[in-house]
Amino acid sequence: MSAAILDLQRVCMAYQRSSGAPLEVLRDIDLEVARGEIVGLLGRSGSGKSTLLRIAAGLVRPTRGEVLYRGEHLTGPAPGIAVVFQTFALYPWLTVQRNVELGLDALRLPAAETRRRALAAIDLIGLDGFQSAYPRELSGGMRQRVGFARAIVGDPALLLMDEPFSALDVLTAETLRTDFIDLWIERKLPIEGMLLVTHNIEEAVLMCDRILILASRPGPIAAQVPVTLPHPRDRFSAAFHAVVEEIYAGLTSRLADSIGKGGGLGQLLPQVSINRLNGFMEMLSSSAFGGHCELARLARALALKANELLPIAAALHILEFAELRDVSIQLTAAGRVYAAGGTDERKRLFREHLLRFVPLAAHVCQVLEERGDHRAPRERFELELQDHLSHEDAERTLHVLIDWGRYAELFAYHARSRTFVRSTPGP
Repeated sequence: MSAAILDLQRVCMAYQRSSGAPLEVLRDIDLEVARGEIVGLLGRSGSGKSTLLRIAAGLVRPTRGEVLYRGEHLTGPAPGIAVVFQTFALYPWLTVQRNVELGLDALRLPAAETRRRALAAIDLIGLDGFQSAYPRELSGGMRQRVGFARAIVGDPALLLMDEPFSALDVLTAETLRTDFIDLWIERKLPIEGMLLVTHNIEEAVLMCDRILILASRPGPIAAQVPVTLPHPRDRFSAAFHAVVEEIYAGLTSRLADSIGKGGGLGQLLPQVSINRLNGFMEMLSSSAFGGHCELARLARALALKANELLPIAAALHILEFAELRDVSIQLTAAGRVYAAGGTDERKRLFREHLLRFVPLAAHVCQVLEERGDHRAPRERFELELQDHLSHEDAERTLHVLIDWGRYAELFAYHARSRTFVRSTPGP
């Protein structure tokens, strides 16, 4: 039996595609949360982090593997496990107190005890005096505090957090994060262990004792980074930056490996618009960076989270306008020409690179060329993509391709009829 409060052993998760073939989301995940520990979970968007959290909460049964909670097999939602979600998930017609009391409904306590516990949680989380307020009267940070109070009111042993600060502005998130970690350090919370899913690398380093990096889907835990810095942690210290850069190095190396070149029709395109790509290349080519910069520095300078920065870096790597190297990104010669070019030169370069390095773009153009009317329904390409990707990933990839293909003047797309039409590019 495991001594950890949470122990996932060889956990796998797969869903069925529309074709009936399985689509693996997680493979051979081993993860422990020890008592007195905060564990962070990082990974690319779509890598399965939220699915893993739902499995840990007992909300989803894994396809294979075991989940142990306090040494016992977890087969469904269990007492002592609480979840804080990204969205506030409050009932707008209920007061703060009543929203918090909902966390005790399953315990069927006497009304007086329910009220006492709810008011104690409200006070602890910094909302004393607001128990009779309604969610519409509260700021975003205060609404998320209600979410935390509801999670801890039942004295959970294990707290699972799915990007709990990401919906807040920077200053509000920093205040709430600091207050919460102070309560944890001062042992004012009943919680024995926590698992935090986040895209914010600095947030993970500020809060966690260990940080796990989830490999690209489907994959195991690819790396583990211990954080031994004492609390309170100074985000401006050299030691703090060293841990942040170590994590970026791990994410970047795996990102470059997973992207590869010429990934075939099953290549998953990062969700990045043309405007973001253009703005990023212009910024990177400016005198401030000279076409080359460490990712951690870029994230700080541009106020970008990892889930915002890494897709841009991945897209430029795929298109060979930039290269990912260790902890940095560097514009290629083509990327420098692109950043300095006018509209027509940019479109020409983008068209050339899109056809050369994104097989799906070349495939769509070939199909349109071969058809007598130079038109093709979207469903034709959706079905092909779903042989390689989930329905959602296929939809997202086509959405990106449409944006990129329109800019490159490779084809037009008519949303009402859901039809691709060949374009004749300009000069």
